[in-house]
Amino acid sequence: MKLLCLSLALIFSLQAIAAKDLRFRDRDAKRYELSARASEIDPEAKPHPEIGFVFEDKNGKPADIQNASVDTSVEPRGKLVIWLMSHRAELFDRLNSYGLHAIQPHYANKWFSLVCQENPVGPHCRGNVRLEAATGEDFSDCVDIPKPDGMMERSLQFVKWLAEENPEGKWDYFLTDDGTGLRWEDIIVSGSSHGSTTAARFSKHIEVSRVVALCGPRDNYQTWQALPSATPANRVFGFSHVLDGGWTADHYCRSWEMLGLHEYGRIVNVDKVSIPFENTRRLITDFDVGGDGKKAHSAVTPGKNSARDAEGNFLHEDVWRYLYTHPVDEVGEAVPQDDDCLKDQTQ
Repeated sequence: MKLLCLSLALIFSLQAIAAKDLRFRDRDAKRYELSARASEIDPEAKPHPEIGFVFEDKNGKPADIQNASVDTSVEPRGKLVIWLMSHRAELFDRLNSYGLHAIQPHYANKWFSLVCQENPVGPHCRGNVRLEAATGEDFSDCVDIPKPDGMMERSLQFVKWLAEENPEGKWDYFLTDDGTGLRWEDIIVSGSSHGSTTAARFSKHIEVSRVVALCGPRDNYQTWQALPSATPANRVFGFSHVLDGGWTADHYCRSWEMLGLHEYGRIVNVDKVSIPFENTRRLITDFDVGGDGKKAHSAVTPGKNSARDAEGNFLHEDVWRYLYTHPVDEVGEAVPQDDDCLKDQTQ
């Protein structure tokens, strides 16, 4: 019994040390913004021009730049956001202000208009390509993306580089003890549109801390959304505009229900209900975008098309904070599926 108590005490002590290790000890506490080329970080990284995955654009400009930021003046939450679309400075500003680390890796996300173009497309075609692009494992016959070029390995190599380049940011907290992987239990995968859909697909395969899907997920002809999930559904949060084509065509409501998000609350309009939005996982907005569906699509990510007040301040600050930081165990009341949302879109 004494040995057991000593062992438990040692475990708790090590856990306490690990927790303390995340606390920033930066005399010049500030926000750090870092970038690096994936091809310079990892010599194993290779381009795949057949799917638009290149290291330089047609003008010779680097296309594989990865971005990261952290604010050591803010108490860390111990969560890393991996953003699966192009870098969005306004979003990263906010993530850092919440105490979150954030990175944007360069991974194979340009395949969407090049493969799985059959009509009708197979029910797993896009989902399998997404999973291969994310993991670097062989899930699809349509692409050949090896491990060094998948999102997982690109993110791992980037975080290892950040741990050395920016020790003040404590990036090593997100590495496994042996340094060979990321601690996915403390990672939030997020994206907009195409990126949000890949984030959701990845979370079916690997258990993550949270998924934040802005204007997504989509893949209206696919069925992966209903697969068993490594990540519990209460950790998945979605936000879209009602004039977004993905909403008007029932793509988002379909994915949300197939993912099981109706079990955690009704669809809530954030312009009519205040935070914490009834603890739901399904958030929408209907603010005026002049009837422009394309503007509506990008409006839910902080940027030029987002809702603002007369002084130019963003109106959805509470929404973004909620999406990335709301306790996952606090959920809304389950509701039935919506019969008006078309789930079978294969016809």
